[in-house]
Amino acid sequence: MKFNEIPYSRVTAEYVHEETERFIAALNNAKSAAEAETVIRALYDEQNDFETNISVAMTRFSIDTKDEFYKAENDYYDENMPQMQLDSKRQSDAIYDSPYRAELEKSLGTLLFRKIENERRLITPEVIPYKQEENRLQSRYDEILGGAEIEFDGKTLNLTQLDPYRQSPDRAVRKAATEAYFTFFAERQAELDEIFAQLVKLRDKIAKTLGFPSGVELGYAQMERFDYDESMVKVYRDEVKRHIVPLVVGLKERQRKRVGVDKLKFYDNTFLFKTGNPVPHGTPDELVALAQTMYRELAPEAGEFFDFMVENELMDLIAKPGKMTGGYCTSFSAYKSPFIFANFTGTKDDVDVLTHEAGHALQGYLSMREIPLPPYWSPTYESCEIHSMSMELLTRPWMEGFFKEDTEKFLYQQLEDILNFLPYGCLVDDFQHHVYHNPDESPDERAAAWRALEREYMPFLDFDGYEYLENGRRWQRQAHIYERPFYYIDYTLAQVCAMQFFLRAHRSDPNTLSDYLKLCRAGGTRTFVALVEYAGLRSPFEKDVLSGASQEIKAILDETDDSKL
Repeated sequence: MKFNEIPYSRVTAEYVHEETERFIAALNNAKSAAEAETVIRALYDEQNDFETNISVAMTRFSIDTKDEFYKAENDYYDENMPQMQLDSKRQSDAIYDSPYRAELEKSLGTLLFRKIENERRLITPEVIPYKQEENRLQSRYDEILGGAEIEFDGKTLNLTQLDPYRQSPDRAVRKAATEAYFTFFAERQAELDEIFAQLVKLRDKIAKTLGFPSGVELGYAQMERFDYDESMVKVYRDEVKRHIVPLVVGLKERQRKRVGVDKLKFYDNTFLFKTGNPVPHGTPDELVALAQTMYRELAPEAGEFFDFMVENELMDLIAKPGKMTGGYCTSFSAYKSPFIFANFTGTKDDVDVLTHEAGHALQGYLSMREIPLPPYWSPTYESCEIHSMSMELLTRPWMEGFFKEDTEKFLYQQLEDILNFLPYGCLVDDFQHHVYHNPDESPDERAAAWRALEREYMPFLDFDGYEYLENGRRWQRQAHIYERPFYYIDYTLAQVCAMQFFLRAHRSDPNTLSDYLKLCRAGGTRTFVALVEYAGLRSPFEKDVLSGASQEIKAILDETDDSKL
């Protein structure tokens, strides 16, 4: 079914509560494990309908934050979702406490019960008001960014539409565009500070109410981190500082020479080539058609998946006023349909979306069709990001179709971006650990902490006296910090895994693609480290994995003659 044809009706908290009561009664009346399993599977089918309606509403709101109908629906879910989550917990409690649990663990899997056990810690009636306010504040942040109207070049642009100007070969243009971008945030600094301060206090209250020492432990539980803890993540971040930061400093000096400036300023940071950054050739429709051919040639499963996405118009790709920034993949599980949201701007990011978000979507498409139990359709976030980041690299052989004469520049930038990103991802994570371990800090103290960490992870940054950035507020542009505490390190962990897939393909390992597709099909049937091992990869937490892979990437970059870029 096409996206615009999917019917929508509000999922009310009252209806969810009634269905919860019916489910618990039916499960309690089950006379055997088989009968209990039938009741549970029926519940998951019904949850697919609930989740589909909610996902449709939130997707349509993100496409147009000025749509009054879907704004009202989003507001309704902000208010009522915590109560629905409490009913969901009651459903899970009933499954967990079933007298047939031993038999159910055999048929439904022990990981399901491990997930339920974790869920039982995460919501109680006492935290409902805090969760409601948290949702409201997150939506306010989205509305501020989605409602951006910036006058530039005689046009009214949103934040995403400034990106081509921020990468202009004309240094004056990219400086002006980058300053216009951050001036939008600077003019709203006080409100953004206040939103985040309230979010931190709320999350600390939620943590303490639920019995967690701080928002850090709560965040790890919410992310279902069953394989690793805070101390392991710190060791990993230290490895990034030790091995990756020096590499990036060297790459930035190489960039400075390549683009021909005396000193690399913050507005030069994403400008990699004197002749201009690589840009895709073609209209959005032409890029989608190229992607369709690419996926058909990559693998039969990938071609079938992307044909399904195109035929059912399951992508909204063009940047426009009122649209939220960024990109994401969601799904309408009742129809087993992934959906890709993006903001095309005529930059290389357009192609990145067609590979990154399509990696997520392919995994969802395969898992929803091959795994019988919906709770196993999707893994935790760091595993999800392996699908997306690996797809970016596994499609490299097709990039000439998108970039023509800019192909060599694109391929170079893609690998350099991997190394450039790792310190930034760890910076965001380190900052969040600091924030939630120190929830009573003032906004200025918080900003000072960010700036100090920024100097550790990104010592090459030169803000040229631009006050907003010098004062440590660059983090306000990163939606994950407001909306998904502790998510961001997941991208870096997944990147280390994607690097391994890339290097296997680079060495012509014949099992690379089959192992990748095997990982996609596995969905969330295993924990993160177990999935990594299942795909024939090594855990990012293992000694020398990060340093070894990054050195191989650096060696490939060193083979490139900058004068030809």
